[in-house]
Amino acid sequence: MVCTRPQGGTLQAPGNPEETENCVLIRRTLSRVTDKWTVLIVRVLGRGPCRFNALRREVGEISQKVLASCLRDLEENGFVSRTVTPSNPPQVEYALTELGEEFLRPVRSLAEWVLENHARIEDARAAFAGRRIGAA
Repeated sequence: MVCTRPQGGTLQAPGNPEETENCVLIRRTLSRVTDKWTVLIVRVLGRGPCRFNALRREVGEISQKVLASCLRDLEENGFVSRTVTPSNPPQVEYALTELGEEFLRPVRSLAEWVLENHARIEDARAAFAGRRIGAA
């Protein structure tokens, strides 16, 4: 599938409106689940259910507001479940749903690919930077 973006901004597969719809669907979905924090959150939850503050510690330098927003988006899209246990204060636990577990598989594969190819990527960046400096 080849997706192009004409001046109007809509992804299109020339001559194939069904593929155009697929390109739009893929773009919309990936834009919601591949941001800076979502992949990290999914990977942490892949180890098991987690409460909010424990999740925040595991993810790292993420603000409460951003973590809450990411978790809401993941819950809205069916990747995460939120369970509130009545207590004082209430305890909230987050876990991957079946869909979230399925999503974890390609996330792990992508992470493995990055680790396997990290040196090649860094070499390409260094070569690119060298060409830019040489052209200046």
